[in-house]
Amino acid sequence: MALTHEAIEAGGTVPPATVKVWDPFVRVFHWTLLTLFVIAFVTGDEIEGVHIAAGYGIATLLALRLAWGVVGPHHARFSSFVRSPRDVLAYLRDVANLKAPRYLGHNPAGGAMIMALLAALIGTAVTGYMMTTDAYWGAKWVEKLHEALAHGTLVLAGLHVLGVAASSLLHRENLVKAMWTGRKRSS
Repeated sequence: MALTHEAIEAGGTVPPATVKVWDPFVRVFHWTLLTLFVIAFVTGDEIEGVHIAAGYGIATLLALRLAWGVVGPHHARFSSFVRSPRDVLAYLRDVANLKAPRYLGHNPAGGAMIMALLAALIGTAVTGYMMTTDAYWGAKWVEKLHEALAHGTLVLAGLHVLGVAASSLLHRENLVKAMWTGRKRSS
């Protein structure tokens, strides 16, 4: 009798080739945030009303994501992917050695990037709002900080894309597709 490599679950069913990882909220949040950030970045001072509306949309998304990071499903929760700096550095070392383990949810570097992006975006939203208040209207330091945070977010987003590409190649899976479909291969 030959052994097969396909596992059979209880009840005689074959396990799915993919499993649900990213819930609809996380996926819609991700792509909507990207769209609103691009709109806010390209409109800047040129189309102020659109820029401000995109900024308020981003702030709303961030508030919802912070809540979802506490009460959402397992892979959306911060507790499932926020790791210590030591774990992040160890994971990056493993990536450099092409020996990084695959994670079903976010890997330690991805978790750190999410937190960095959220912090940069929150800072950008707060300074953007500050510029609309009487107390900080025309304050150059707030405007400069807002621009620096927006450009920093752009740099972080670029690093995020590189990390997704590297992880996709290293583990031979399409992480962009996973963020569209919500599914990743089970093993």
